[in-house]
Amino acid sequence: MKKISSIILLCSALLASSCVDLDEKLYNQVPMDEYGKTDSEIATIVGAAYASLRGFTDNSTKIACYPTCEFVFFLDECASDEACIPARGTDWYDNGVYIEAHTHNWTPTNKLFESYWKYCYNGIVNVNSVIYQIDKSGQSEENKNRIGAELRGLRAYYYWLLLNTFGDVPITTNFEESELPAKSDRKEVFKFVEDELLAVINDLPSAISYGRFTQNVAYTLLARLYLNAEVYIGIPRWQDCLNACNKVSGYSLAGEYKANFAVDNEKSSEIIFAIPFDHKQGTTGNYLNSMSFNDQQWKAFSTVKYGGNWSANGISAQPGLYSSFDEKDVRRSCLLIGEQRDKATGSIITTTKGNQLNYTEDIKSIDMQNDGVGAECMGARLYKYEVSPDEEWERDYDWVLMRWAEVLMMKAEANLRLGFPDAGLPFVNEIRRRAGVSELSALTLETLDEEWKHEFVFEGLRRTVNIRFGTYFEPWWEKPATAYDSSKASRVFPIPANVLTLNPNLVQNPDYAQ
Repeated sequence: MKKISSIILLCSALLASSCVDLDEKLYNQVPMDEYGKTDSEIATIVGAAYASLRGFTDNSTKIACYPTCEFVFFLDECASDEACIPARGTDWYDNGVYIEAHTHNWTPTNKLFESYWKYCYNGIVNVNSVIYQIDKSGQSEENKNRIGAELRGLRAYYYWLLLNTFGDVPITTNFEESELPAKSDRKEVFKFVEDELLAVINDLPSAISYGRFTQNVAYTLLARLYLNAEVYIGIPRWQDCLNACNKVSGYSLAGEYKANFAVDNEKSSEIIFAIPFDHKQGTTGNYLNSMSFNDQQWKAFSTVKYGGNWSANGISAQPGLYSSFDEKDVRRSCLLIGEQRDKATGSIITTTKGNQLNYTEDIKSIDMQNDGVGAECMGARLYKYEVSPDEEWERDYDWVLMRWAEVLMMKAEANLRLGFPDAGLPFVNEIRRRAGVSELSALTLETLDEEWKHEFVFEGLRRTVNIRFGTYFEPWWEKPATAYDSSKASRVFPIPANVLTLNPNLVQNPDYAQ
């Protein structure tokens, strides 16, 4: 009887060993000759890999490592020109980690980087473990290849996240590896993601299968990879992006934009890949709706206070984002602004600090530690996903990772950058018609950038768009021009300090900040 070794948990994930319950999720104490031979057993094991997409709480540091949370999601958002988390009195200063992200003046000790790193490598460890178990199971080689294709595709997704954020990272695929891994450069990570997707794509499910890594998901991820290739490896791959987009099929824009973010958004005709959540089935980590509103906002949605009605008064839109939308643009409703009225009485809600709850677009400063009372209602709030009157802390909408609208936008951008703006224009106008705004007569980089900002507001893509369009180093609200060499690794985040301490084979990313 052979039991699965867990030493790789430290070796490849570095910090993730304290985060994964092997007995429960990875079946590392189950003899391989007793488990993993039937379809139902295989489904149970593979399910652990998909479940890792939901993230976890690191038991050693109590840091949340969820894709929707105040660490992972907020890092990409706050480093962009889209969102911010002002310090309001003693709330949300958190040793300056969010101000660091906003001003691009960060250090490797910032816990946001550690959370993001852990989220990705915890997922990779889970996938490597499941691949190991499948390889040792009694399944036929044909079944192993079929099952392994989804797992390798999922692992490529995690490595795309790392490629996009940290650039140079360790690549580990062997669950039995016992040596601490060295770092691969960004070009090697790019090649790994591309090679893995191309190697498995013919073995992936060709039909639409919600929540699974299918051929459509793989082609969408390849398109993302090629769209940003000039950033990642210095070589544009616009035609390859367009070719990959043209392989995605079977989807259409949802009739209503907000249908993509409703509690029952699994019904959307647009969602290509999402992380399913259902708190009644025990899923955790989906609490973004409680991270932005004032703690009395629940009175505008419900006459009874439920478990999810508390809010932390945190992340907000940067000043200028709300007003950048056309007044007729339905996507502007993703930002909540103005007076908030009590559903039971109709009167303006009063906050616990005695203010009328009236969200303003303007924010006095990113650092308002000395003005907690006056600052509490500053900033338009995130209102993208549906709020249910009776929702608990764990929400039930699925977290959207890829949509058909993104494929249309990638087609538009690839055509524009190839010198065919007229070919790209119809894709953008199809999206704008759904948003209720007038069609564009011409497509430029400036108008395309605006469309990316409005269509995907608060979906975690904005930082990547900023870098690709060159606006990442420009000044924006409360952020000076970033005087970094844009040709170097300043487009990436530093490897977390704790990771470098645990693994002497790693060296810090060069020129990541200063």
